[in-house]
Amino acid sequence: MSEKTLTESSGESAVDAQPEASAKRWWILAVIALAQLMVVLDATIVNIALPSAQADLGFSDGNRQWIVTAYALAFASLLLLGGRIADLFGRKTAFLVGVAGFAAVSALGGAATNFEMLVTARALQGAFGALLAPAALSLLNTTFTDAREKAKAFSVYGAIAGAGGAVGLLLGGLLTDALDWRWTLYVNVVIAVFAFAGGWILLHNHRDAANSKLDVPGTLLVAAGLFSLVYGFSNAETHDWNSPETWGFLIAGGVLLTAFAWWQTRAAHPLLPLRILLDRNRAASFLAVLISGGGMFGVFLFLTYYLQLNLGFSPTKTGVAFLPMVAALMVAAQVSTTKLVPRIGPKAIIPLGFAIAAVGMGWLTGIGVGSSYASAVLPQLIVTGFGLGLVMPPAMQLATGGVAAEDAGVASATVNAMQQVGGSIGTALLNTLAASAAADYLVGKDPRNKLVQAHATIESYTTAFWWSAGLFAAGAVIAFLLFRRGVPGQDASAAPVVHM
Repeated sequence: MSEKTLTESSGESAVDAQPEASAKRWWILAVIALAQLMVVLDATIVNIALPSAQADLGFSDGNRQWIVTAYALAFASLLLLGGRIADLFGRKTAFLVGVAGFAAVSALGGAATNFEMLVTARALQGAFGALLAPAALSLLNTTFTDAREKAKAFSVYGAIAGAGGAVGLLLGGLLTDALDWRWTLYVNVVIAVFAFAGGWILLHNHRDAANSKLDVPGTLLVAAGLFSLVYGFSNAETHDWNSPETWGFLIAGGVLLTAFAWWQTRAAHPLLPLRILLDRNRAASFLAVLISGGGMFGVFLFLTYYLQLNLGFSPTKTGVAFLPMVAALMVAAQVSTTKLVPRIGPKAIIPLGFAIAAVGMGWLTGIGVGSSYASAVLPQLIVTGFGLGLVMPPAMQLATGGVAAEDAGVASATVNAMQQVGGSIGTALLNTLAASAAADYLVGKDPRNKLVQAHATIESYTTAFWWSAGLFAAGAVIAFLLFRRGVPGQDASAAPVVHM
């Protein structure tokens, strides 16, 4: 029996087995969206609160990065394990445990009395997020079996995945300004109460891979490989690229992931069945998510610096400044998944989205020391957001569509791993390139001159924006070459599955 037939039959049985869940599918979407928002928010919501947390707990500038890195390391390295657990033990179980655990360790972080306690809580957040995220996306794919409804659901999910970072900046600023930095963590408890209650009432447990076993060697290889890769790129931000702590871990990550791929061809119950990666549209979609994840950091990271340090925006005002981008992304997400891709196909739409995002980022390089938000930032953000809305939601849908039900969780986890690794690569590369550009600008100039310093920072930002534009342009070429012609068939849009 083909994978497509397996998927369709398991999708039908899933619908027959859970008529109540199907009737309440839009409420299930709301629950899944809440959980996904909670996970995505935590990639950025703490960033704005870091200065306040540092002042309160008294940790050094060198330790500050670990508040962010601890989350990314645990999340990235455990994603495939989390996805397989959802397949083996049931998506509802994985979802509820993930939500409850995420809330508990968020409360622990909010109550932190020292640096060690906060870092531990952030690492545990990443671990529970790695369980929650694949379960949420695979629940979305198995709940919506009608192609049109699935497209609408993915437009919502993709918009949250793409815009969640900007929303995190806004919410982080609001909570830090109005209450306290600890509320950037406590807020997860509030969100989790509604997500857990909704999941408990609405969801049904399915163990599509119940007869399989956990691939322990594969789990160890991929977890260690992803950890090494993300850790190596994280070290590139604080160490030189020539440091053994950078290239050593990057090489180790490459070797471990190569060994993992080899093992998957021999394992009786592979953690990541290679059939998931061999479909051309799905592979192209994974790459699209990886590239968009990397390039987006050029928007969020350096534009946040520019708005706050150069234009003098408060944390709250900085978050509000990103909202037009979020709105454009959500509009494009709806249009791309429900209208354009089903009628034209991904080969035209996803490269077009990358090209539009590249234009937006190139346009953003026009910022200067005395620029205004309304003319030098706002239009460019809207263009970039619209372009990314044409890329991320349809890519996520295509990456997880047509997968057999027993592989739904791990396929969703692969999408998330691509986004997380892409973000880590983008952050490291853009930070390094920006720092080099600023240093080159200061050669032969007086670094004590404030105006010279301001121009040097602008040079670093625009360099990062140019490289982000180049990354998106490369994404347009790669997507055009790899995606198949024509409209995706039933296998790409109607089968249940998934998970930035």
